[in-house]
Amino acid sequence: MSVTDILSIQLYTLRSLEDLDLILDTVADAGYRYVEAVGSHLDKASEVRAKLDARGLKASSSHVSMAALREKPDAIVDACKTLGFTNLYMPAVPPEERDMAADGWRALGRELGQIAERLQKDGIRLGYHNHHWELKPKDGAKTALELIFEAAGSSPLAWQVDVAWLVRGEADPKDWIARYRDRITAAHVKDIAPAGQNEDQDGWADVGSGTLNWRELWRVCRSAGAEWMVVEHDKPADPARTARASFDFLRSIED
Repeated sequence: MSVTDILSIQLYTLRSLEDLDLILDTVADAGYRYVEAVGSHLDKASEVRAKLDARGLKASSSHVSMAALREKPDAIVDACKTLGFTNLYMPAVPPEERDMAADGWRALGRELGQIAERLQKDGIRLGYHNHHWELKPKDGAKTALELIFEAAGSSPLAWQVDVAWLVRGEADPKDWIARYRDRITAAHVKDIAPAGQNEDQDGWADVGSGTLNWRELWRVCRSAGAEWMVVEHDKPADPARTARASFDFLRSIED
């Protein structure tokens, strides 16, 4: 299997380009065949699907807000089917909830687990996408991320592991990936600049130009079950360059 068969790019990376046609032209020109949508794309799924088809692109997956999952699950399922993917990820709670106590994270895990069970009946697998704030201890030694997965129990709730955010949270990504490998269905592939560099980009870097060993981490994620490897940069100075440079580096990896 070629790396390009499982390589996608989160379109949030190119949001500063604003125009979806330009964004999709940019990722297609960089060499990508798959994209990961953002929640707003689900609201206009037919239009987005037409734009993808026109460029020979496909959607690997999408992010979706907790509010949308609660308020319009049937519409979300329809959008997933229109766009032709089965992997959906809730990427973050609102900023005001990120410091909530342990009970709040447990409640979130239970709710996500219940929604995952409901979506599974329609062939959609729901997962959680981490940042670094879920790594703060909330219940003795337990972190918010542990509480989410613990409360989700035996539900089909998956995990889209954002490796670089684990590192930003001072965690060993290999340990976490090994611990929750049965939940992993995708990984975000992003890089961290050396200390003091790329401060205008919040310290992020194009994949392959930073401090993370993505040749090794790629294998770790894939062996843990990641079906999709999704490029992301949270604040690129030049989105087109980031898309190209990351793709050029990653296509040299042996899957």
